[in-house]
Amino acid sequence: MGWHRAGFRLYWRWRSRPRDGRPKISKEVRTLIRTIAAENSGWGAPKIHGEMLKLGFQVCERTVARYLRRLRRRGDPGKRWLAFLANHREAIVAMDFFAVPTLTFKLMYCFFVTEHGRRRILHFNITSHQTSEWVVQQLREVFPEILDHIIALNEPHLRWLMRDYVNYHHNDRIHDSLAKDTPNRRPVESEASPAATVVSSARLGGLHHRYSWCAAA
Repeated sequence: MGWHRAGFRLYWRWRSRPRDGRPKISKEVRTLIRTIAAENSGWGAPKIHGEMLKLGFQVCERTVARYLRRLRRRGDPGKRWLAFLANHREAIVAMDFFAVPTLTFKLMYCFFVTEHGRRRILHFNITSHQTSEWVVQQLREVFPEILDHIIALNEPHLRWLMRDYVNYHHNDRIHDSLAKDTPNRRPVESEASPAATVVSSARLGGLHHRYSWCAAA
């Protein structure tokens, strides 16, 4: 019975062998699909297919979708966190509260507030009595400065994000309704030389990317 089952499997494997049909996609195309999918966890086959068309690759969307199904796309939390920091570093701060032993074996407590954008220390203080009232007082002292800083940056920061998105939307983002083109008619790039490689340029703090050919150095 075991030999019969093994023979049955071999028979149908032979019957199901690939014949003259649609050619397999090249290793270069498979690698590019995998790279784009890894860098843009929210992109599906239509958007990846559109990017590849702009690079001059002649591949159908169904082929891209079929290959994507083989990939495990869970996204990279580290990349998402880096993208979040890139988009918000001008409007957030870090706080550190740590203990330092003295020569006489006492503990002193240090409180630091650091701005992410330029890594400036906005506030610090030291105490030997780390009561909740003392911490609240430090927050009262530091937040008026920080809130002034954030309020001054919020609108420009938001405007910067919106300008960045509008630029990405018009010049980079592929739209299915525009026949895989951008509103500003993004041209199809040609491979400059056999040694040229595809490089990615981060958009919106790394949430999206644009791909283009780069000649070898």
